[in-house]
Amino acid sequence: MSQDTDESEWIKIDLHIHTHDDPKDVIDYSAHQLLERARSLGFRVLAITLHDAVFDHEEVFAHAAQMGILLIPAAEVRLRGSDVILLNVRPEEITELHDFDDLRKLRECRGDSLFTIAPHPFYIVGGSIGWRLMREIDCFDAIEVCHFHKGLMNPNWIATAVGSKFQKPMIATSDAHRLHAFGRHHTSIPKLRELTVEAVFTALRSGPMRLTSPSCTFSELMTAFYFIFVSHPRLCKAAGRERH
Repeated sequence: MSQDTDESEWIKIDLHIHTHDDPKDVIDYSAHQLLERARSLGFRVLAITLHDAVFDHEEVFAHAAQMGILLIPAAEVRLRGSDVILLNVRPEEITELHDFDDLRKLRECRGDSLFTIAPHPFYIVGGSIGWRLMREIDCFDAIEVCHFHKGLMNPNWIATAVGSKFQKPMIATSDAHRLHAFGRHHTSIPKLRELTVEAVFTALRSGPMRLTSPSCTFSELMTAFYFIFVSHPRLCKAAGRERH
C-alpha cells in the first residue's frame, strides 16, 4: 500500500485551539482564518476552545460545514485552578461548573455525548492540573500531549505514564495561540463513514490513533518563550487597559 493511499484512510483533527474571540487571551487571528488554514492543511475536525466560554458563532459553524470540516462546540474551563477541555458542551452547562464534583455530575448526565481532556497536565505555566490528575482521573476521557517540548524538557512523558496507568488515550493538539502554530501538532483517527461528533468520540475512545507532535526547533523554542513570557503578557495588559 502506498503512503498516499495509507494517509487517505486517516483524518486529521485538532481539539485545542484559540481564536481572537477568546475572552482571556489576546489572539491575532479569526475563526474564519483558522478554517482557511485548516482546509489548506487537510484537517477535518476542529474544536475552538475559548477560555471559560463556548464558541457558538453559527456562521462559523456553517462556514466549516461548507468546507467539509466538523467544528465541535467546546471550551477550556478552569476548575479550582486547573484547566479542563470540554468537547460538545453547551454555554449554559459551563456556567454551572465550579469544581470537579460539578464536572462529575455533568459527565454522569451527558454520558458519552461529552468528551473531556486534561490539557498540558504537567507543565508549570497556565492552569495545569499536575499530580491532582491522579485524584480526578475519572473526570477525563483523555490526556493531552502538549506541543511544547524538546529533548529533556518534555513533561509529556509523565502524562503518558499516567495515561498508561489509567488506560486513558493520549491526544496531540496544537493549543494554537498564533496561526502559524496550527497544523504541526495534531491527532489522526481512521476515516469515518459519517463525520459526526458521536463518531469522532467513539474513535477517540476506542482507537487506534496517530499522534503527530514533533520536537520544537531551537528557533521555535525561543520564539515560544518570547511569546509566552514577554509578548503575550504585554498584549493582555494593553487589552485590559483598553477594556477598562
